[in-house]
Amino acid sequence: EAMLKDQTIFLAAQKDPNTEDPDFNEINVYGTVAQIRQLLRLPGDTIRVLVEGVERAKIVNFNQEAPFYTVDIMKLKQPAFQSGKADNQALARQVIEHFEKYAKLSGKISPDATLSVTNIEDISRLPDVIASNIEISIEQKQFILEEISPKKRLEKLLDILAKENEILEIEKNITTKVRQQMDKNQKEYYLREQMKIIQKELGDSGDMASEAEEYREKIAKVQLPDEVSGKMLKEVDRLSRMYSSSAESGVIRTYIDTVLELPWNVKTEEKLDIGYAAKILDRDHYGLDKVKERILEYLAVRKMKNGLHGPILCLVGPPGVGKTSVAKSIAEALNRKYVRMSLGGIRDEAEIRGHRRTYVGALPGRIINAIRQAGSSNPLILLDEIDKLSGDYKGDPAAAMLEVLDAEQNKEFRDHYLELPYDLSDVLFLTTANYKNDIPRPLLDRMEIIDISGYTEDEKANIATRYLVPKQLELHGVGASQVRFEKPAVREIIIYYTRE
Repeated sequence: EAMLKDQTIFLAAQKDPNTEDPDFNEINVYGTVAQIRQLLRLPGDTIRVLVEGVERAKIVNFNQEAPFYTVDIMKLKQPAFQSGKADNQALARQVIEHFEKYAKLSGKISPDATLSVTNIEDISRLPDVIASNIEISIEQKQFILEEISPKKRLEKLLDILAKENEILEIEKNITTKVRQQMDKNQKEYYLREQMKIIQKELGDSGDMASEAEEYREKIAKVQLPDEVSGKMLKEVDRLSRMYSSSAESGVIRTYIDTVLELPWNVKTEEKLDIGYAAKILDRDHYGLDKVKERILEYLAVRKMKNGLHGPILCLVGPPGVGKTSVAKSIAEALNRKYVRMSLGGIRDEAEIRGHRRTYVGALPGRIINAIRQAGSSNPLILLDEIDKLSGDYKGDPAAAMLEVLDAEQNKEFRDHYLELPYDLSDVLFLTTANYKNDIPRPLLDRMEIIDISGYTEDEKANIATRYLVPKQLELHGVGASQVRFEKPAVREIIIYYTRE
């Protein structure tokens, strides 16, 4: 219809592009008067129309709906704009500069379009030409179209371009980092494949690259602390560059295996039921009322405080009074793994802290070994015979033990072999001793002494009848009907054949 008349048409964007047949309310009132320059019919009832925008206009009234819309429009007069003014020139230069940066970052603007923008003499046309060349939303373009003042259009466009450039720069940085990471991974893969071929040519049967990859998978599966994970990956990288026959590779393998075997995040759920603990203690031990009462008080405080980094309990008494078995009962009552560590005759500090890996046959210390043996990072570790610790020229093991038992220091206990911090704060330490006076004084200050004195004759008789006799019968394969222990006989054995 327009082609039959003066070839003039009014173009306005619909508010929602997904609407197939928009009504009056769904069309923007601001639009463009355009001249149809070319009309080309394509196969499939498609028409391509080339138009040239003439001026801005606003819909005043809708006259006709079918078969097409006709409207009354009001042409919008542009206010006077002085292109030569300094502030307008500066604003235009800023817009052109941001547009050139946009074209460079996006890579979607042709050099011809950039050149045509920089050669525009009429500054009032600049925002319209740039807005039509950049990829922004319909709402933003409509926003610029509705603005009559050329200066305000330039200011709006400058704000849009600045935000778009900021987003494009962030996208570019992300893309660059992803590409660098991909390049690094491809390079590592290429080098590993080369190493495999070289090792094969040299006749090295051990496939170190695949072994290193297995270790990397294990490290990824185990939830290690960041510092530990980083150290392990460095050791694996060292291993991958060695021959399987080298002595150093065996040392690294042992080290990695030792670290991965430690229960970094494995814990048993502590059971703080005082009634249950009392039943366990009464089941396993006769008498010792004051000792049991003190242990139950200690557990009650732990329950109230939800954990207690307080004094270390030290059970002191002669051999055979049940110090070790009391500790085992406490572990069962608390649902903690139990590990006994004998300190008798330890003279070397390395027994506690471990040996440095520079030494041949180096191993971790007894504390770390106990943790590994327990398979839990919150076991009950019994430090048996702590009064037998003694120092010599190799160091003072009591000083090393001080760090282990000090709640302020053992959060980051460093074994010389591991060279990594291990948290011992969740470990419950119990100690035993025969003589209180032989315990090193700094250690004694951190302990709470629970004396387990000898038993009376009646207590010994009950212990023998309830615990020792059934145990001995079972050990020797003898039934209760075959041997009978009379009370006088038991007392005679106690009086003449036992001592503490």
